[in-house]
Amino acid sequence: MGQQYLIDSNTVINFLSGKLPQQSLGFINQIVNDTPNISVVTKIEVLGYNTPTETTQLLNDFINDSIILGLENDIVDTTIKIRKEYKIKTPEP
Repeated sequence: MGQQYLIDSNTVINFLSGKLPQQSLGFINQIVNDTPNISVVTKIEVLGYNTPTETTQLLNDFINDSIILGLENDIVDTTIKIRKEYKIKTPEP
């Protein structure tokens, strides 16, 4: 297995709705064709919206095919470090 990536909520939604730019699609397809990695936060965000039934099934299928990473201390600590280094804000609901 090569390098692994953690896919965020916006990427999941834009990928499944066909809204990703063409130049990004090949890269994301490679990641998704391998088992995609998402966080438990992405699962909550993606499945927490009221969506039409057909969309809900697509989202559930994607989530079920993903490796879902919990919020272990090393993930939390790495997230804090990345947020500080790159000045990334936590999204608001």
